[in-house]
Amino acid sequence: MEHNHAQRGRVGLIFTKLDRAGESILSSRLGLKTTAVEVTDDLDFWDAVVEQRTHGRRVDFLICDEAQFYLPAQVEQLARVVDEMEVDVFAFGITADFRTALFPGSQRLIELADRVQVLQVEALCWCGARATHNARTVGGVMVVEGEQVVVGDTEAGDEVSAESVDYEVLCRRHHMRRMTAASRDAVVQAAPAGAEALPFDIAVCPVPPRRVIEVTAAEAAGLKDAPGS
Repeated sequence: MEHNHAQRGRVGLIFTKLDRAGESILSSRLGLKTTAVEVTDDLDFWDAVVEQRTHGRRVDFLICDEAQFYLPAQVEQLARVVDEMEVDVFAFGITADFRTALFPGSQRLIELADRVQVLQVEALCWCGARATHNARTVGGVMVVEGEQVVVGDTEAGDEVSAESVDYEVLCRRHHMRRMTAASRDAVVQAAPAGAEALPFDIAVCPVPPRRVIEVTAAEAAGLKDAPGS
């Protein structure tokens, strides 16, 4: 995108946060990299643009990658830059975390953006369906609890340790059933010779059990007799 705007004589700034390739780098999974301004919690986008223009530098647009990690207040600063400075802002990121909960930055972006557009290149789940959810795996096992922001390991290669963190995109069905590509491979390998393990049915691919609170009859009677019941 930056190249296309530069070809038209436009000048912009590139921002990113917590890129897998390291600090102040915007990278793609194809291996392309470019320098960028690292967004910290104390960065103010309004001040950043004002500083550039105060020193006589043009700013026609901002490219903001990994925008899900931005603070809601920083998203509001971007909206102010658009409205009051007439600077175009192109923000990129994912909407929800590995628990399917919206990132605070993404939520504020959806609330304030002039336009929300899904990228035309669709990611696919291992089953071939459109991938809509991000799964976090620790040591190759999908998890649904933990800190919201954890950067995946980039130096592990093909080796998976018990602590290595990675991410995999899944369709909703297999995210809810916690079925990653590794889980699929395990089921296929465990299937009897000649048996058809795909597609997974409910028995093979069950919904993870929900936590329940059991109350015995004696405890229930005690609750009824408790003050205020």
